Amino acid sequence: MRILVISAHPDDETIGAGGTILRHVAEGHEVFWCIVTQGYSPPWSEQTLEAAQRQVDQVSQLLGFRQVFRLGFPTVKLNTVPYIDLSSALQRVVDEVRPEIVYTTPRSDINQDHRIVFDCTLVATRPLPGSSVHRLLSYEISPTTRFGSPSGSGNFTPSVYVDISDYLDKKLRVMTLYETELRAYPHPRSLEGLTLLAQERGISVGLKAAECFELIRELM
Repeated sequence: MRILVISAHPDDETIGAGGTILRHVAEGHEVFWCIVTQGYSPPWSEQTLEAAQRQVDQVSQLLGFRQVFRLGFPTVKLNTVPYIDLSSALQRVVDEVRPEIVYTTPRSDINQDHRIVFDCTLVATRPLPGSSVHRLLSYEISPTTRFGSPSGSGNFTPSVYVDISDYLDKKLRVMTLYETELRAYPHPRSLEGLTLLAQERGISVGLKAAECFELIRELM
């Protein structure tokens, strides 16, 4: 099975679907990663940008991605990018990978980059004749998804839960590679915060640890 994981920023994929990615890879699936944005100088220093690139390489290797696509759009400035440019760039990745399953960022999220990537993913994966995509899901990014969307589109409503009990420890190891993004507890983007969220999502469905997703579309 071929799977595409789309993230607006590096670390979205690990926070929202790191355990699920590791499980897919362990089950022998081919998993691809598309990173939509990247930082720039200013406001980030060249040293920080170089560290961020190294982190992506290390994370990709530890998660087991088959290939990484870096679209290079400006982070926190996707609202300045023509909608057709981003949608077309994602479409090219989908056409090349031909995934059966696509994971993307949530629509109900306070971060506008996450919302824009979700909307453009809908365009890139629209169910036209010949489309390879049979299942489209959005993942939860703590804490911005929990804060909800100011657009009035509603809150993130999980409908699919994946048991990551055997993969949580490795997910946390992957997150430690994001030295520029990891925060101290009680921040939700801390190792303790991610552990508590996985346990909370797991307990709600009778598991030790889980990641949850909103099912956007499935073709049977």
